[in-house]
Amino acid sequence: MRGMTNTLTIGERVAWYRRRRGMSQEVLAGLVDRTEDWLSKVENNRIQLDRLSVIKSLADVLDVALADLVAEPSLVSWTSDSGMRTVPALRAALMDYRKVTPFGADSSVEPPPIDVLQQELKTLWDAYQDARFGYVTGRLPSLIAHAEAAVSAMSGDALNDARRVLGLAYQLAAVQLTKIGEADLSWIAADRGLGAARAAGDVVLTGTLLRSVAHALQATGRYREAVQLTNDAANYLEPHLSNATPELLSVYGTLFLAGSIAAARANDAITTRTFLSAADEAATRLGHDANHLWTAFGPTNVAIHRVATAAELGDIQVAVDLGPRVDTSGMPMERRVRHSLEVARALSAWNRADEALDTVLAAEKMAPEQVRYHVLSRQLVLSWVRHQRTKPSTVLVDLARRLDVMD
Repeated sequence: MRGMTNTLTIGERVAWYRRRRGMSQEVLAGLVDRTEDWLSKVENNRIQLDRLSVIKSLADVLDVALADLVAEPSLVSWTSDSGMRTVPALRAALMDYRKVTPFGADSSVEPPPIDVLQQELKTLWDAYQDARFGYVTGRLPSLIAHAEAAVSAMSGDALNDARRVLGLAYQLAAVQLTKIGEADLSWIAADRGLGAARAAGDVVLTGTLLRSVAHALQATGRYREAVQLTNDAANYLEPHLSNATPELLSVYGTLFLAGSIAAARANDAITTRTFLSAADEAATRLGHDANHLWTAFGPTNVAIHRVATAAELGDIQVAVDLGPRVDTSGMPMERRVRHSLEVARALSAWNRADEALDTVLAAEKMAPEQVRYHVLSRQLVLSWVRHQRTKPSTVLVDLARRLDVMD
């Protein structure tokens, strides 16, 4: 079932797995504290499932992975940017046996100078923030291999420089894999990056990798563990805050932003507000929007997360009122488009589907790859097609085909 088709809504997937488990609608509804009528409407696309906390509760009862219900991972298309080696090549780089055995690095890989590695790292992180996901996926295996070779070949200060490049390369792999639904591979990448950061003795780098671990936990629906990790990571960083650099403040604040999403998905409104307040304090102390270590952290990113957490908690009016007022024009493209998808979700839930569609179309013009791969845009468009009482518009059908959610 997983990965076989993108043309089923989440509700239709729930029905498919429920029947496979031999459960009636009455039984499944009771196990998630809902009514049979509610579940019937979900399975027949009369109620749109867009809160991950609810989807996760259904996945737990059905004994399937969260990804099985949200139709992830996504197939990365071959483009001139990506080439013809995408996720499988990145998987091979992450699962190289030499990384977990005593047999050393691949001697056939010649490490380039550190400044060359650092420039390639910057190029790929910038491409990620420009939402060029195929390009990043296609070039990451080479960067990881070269950074691993550099760590094996160097010593002294150069060794720690190589470890920093390696840690940030693995972090980029983790966030990129999360975007395209490869949660298990994201976990491996985050774990490897954290190992490199700790070996370098770099507190800031360790902090930013801990945030990647939190994202990897969320990708598998382990929201409460991600909340606990946020608290643990904050305690780890707090002794260094008295003389915090802008990089440390950005990492610290972004950690709470990741935690706020996890708390919202765990239906913990109090912790969500606590984490947002902590992030807001860090943003105020930083004083402006910035992009240290590619965090895109500052007051605007805090506002973006206020909208996203409101939507996750079901506070749709808050999301509808606040979302369109957030000026994201100064943010990296990935952040701008992600916010647009949240606004579209809120508008759709508020029965303003035409405005929501326009929002998704505008986002697609800015970053077609991000809209294509994100589960939120795919499920929104698929639900609009299903909900049409008359023949869907040509614009909607064309968008559904571009997102590969309609045959």
